[in-house]
This record gives sequence, structure tokens and C-alpha cells, in this order.
Amino acid sequence: MANSVITAEIRERAGKGAARAVRRAGMVPGVIYGAKQEPVLFQIDPRPLWKLLHAPGFYSHVLTVQVGKEKYEVLPRDVQFDKVSDEILHVDFLRFAKGQTINVEVPVRFENEEKSPGLKKGGVLNIVRHDVEVVCAPSAIPEELVFDLTGVEVGDSIHISAITLPKGVELTITDRDFTVATVAAPSALKSEENADSEEGEEEAATEE
Repeated sequence: MANSVITAEIRERAGKGAARAVRRAGMVPGVIYGAKQEPVLFQIDPRPLWKLLHAPGFYSHVLTVQVGKEKYEVLPRDVQFDKVSDEILHVDFLRFAKGQTINVEVPVRFENEEKSPGLKKGGVLNIVRHDVEVVCAPSAIPEELVFDLTGVEVGDSIHISAITLPKGVELTITDRDFTVATVAAPSALKSEENADSEEGEEEAATEE
């Protein structure tokens, strides 16, 4: 999604009592912190927040939050929910300085499933990592990391080295070529393999 702009109001007081008063008024308390500057307390209508939360990649997209006359470019860092009602209780946004790099988790996506022989045979795509952590400038955060499944067979593993990262984007895990997904055998094929194995064992026992 594009850099979204949301409008918030200045929140004068901090503390649990003040936050409860904000929620009783139908708003969500929040804070903008980071870049070695004073935190900015705000309150916001939950409706635009829910809209953004339901969009893919919420935590990896830069937002512009307008609080009063000031605008802040931020990255969502934490959203707290009520355990019973699932209402949003609090939201934290990270403000960043010019030239700063940040760690962020980017969602992964797989394409060309129809070109995977393993999946055509009934294999199951087992996603090991739904997100991959990278370090980059906020302006360089990728929308997603896309893996091509063309030619992937049953039993194959898809490693992070299968893609080329965008310029300025680096992995936080650099000591190994970690697995992002595998194509597992379908249950029917596993059953056949187990049956063949059992028959082989029975034949060997008979011969003995």
C-alpha cells in the first residue's frame, strides 16, 4: 500500500487514568517515539487504524501521522488489543531520523505455483517463514519478498538465496542460507511409501 496519511489529536496527559479516559471517549491512545526526540502523545479514531491493520504488511509500511500541525513519518511498532473484546488499546509508532536504518519484518509471497511439478503432484507448500527480517532505510522497505516456485519438486527446500534482495536491503541473519519454505510429499504418497516399506520389511522377514 502507498504511504498512508492518518490524522490524530494531541493527547495532553500520560498515564493509565488518562489512557482510560481516551478510550471511554471512543479514541485510541498512542505515542510516537524515537530519533532521540521527545515522545509525542496522541489519540486517534480507531476506524482508520483498523483499515490499515487489515491491509497486508502493516508493520513494514511507512505512515505519515499528522498530529495537530505537525507531520511525522513513522513505522508501526506495536498495537495492543483487549484480550476479551479485541478492541485496540494502544498503538506505538517509531519515528526515524534521516539516514537511519531499521530492522523490519517483510512478508514473503510465492508465485508460479502452477509451474511447480511437486505441487502439481499434490505436494504441500510448507511455509517455514511468513516474514523475513531485513535491515534498511525506511524509504527502501520492500513491499514483499517474492519467491518463484517454477520447477520446484516434492522434497525441495526454498532458501533465502533463491531471491535477490533490492538495493540497500540486507538480511539480519547472515551466517546461514536459511529455509523459507519446503514442498512436502502429499499424504497419499507418504502412505504409499510407508506401505511399500512395510511390505519390504515383511518380505525380508519371510526370507529370513
